[in-house]
Amino acid sequence: MPYHLERTLLIPRPRSEVFPFFADAFNLERITPAFLHFHILTPPPIAMRAGTIIDYQLRLYGVRFQWQTRIEAFEPPDFFIDTQVKGPYKLWHHRHEFEDAPGGTLMRDRLDYDLSFGPLGSIAHALFVRRSVEQIFSHRNQTIAELFRIGH
Repeated sequence: MPYHLERTLLIPRPRSEVFPFFADAFNLERITPAFLHFHILTPPPIAMRAGTIIDYQLRLYGVRFQWQTRIEAFEPPDFFIDTQVKGPYKLWHHRHEFEDAPGGTLMRDRLDYDLSFGPLGSIAHALFVRRSVEQIFSHRNQTIAELFRIGH
């Protein structure tokens, strides 16, 4: 059964500024926590559109992973979806949504993910994966808030 995480953040900028920031794959390195040692392997420029494949490398708990995602849908300035093609998850479906809101743009992350390994995957999720995923998305929102100077 997949797990679900949803986060929202009001960014005090118009979608015409916000969406391009997230559509630039290299900004993902800027908003990902340093403890993941996250690095995009796909050479620039990366043309974001449905079907684009992006390769990454990261390290978690001392283990190095190769990760590959596909942009499944790309509908500027409303949303885009990336899914894992190869990597540590059984399922990774991340929908990035952007909508006009009073005061700027409401950004919403909707993540459905699952682990392999049956009951062992459930135990790993309960012990540390859930906390790690939540920490990653909390860090992302905090960094985004700093980059867009939210609350300053």
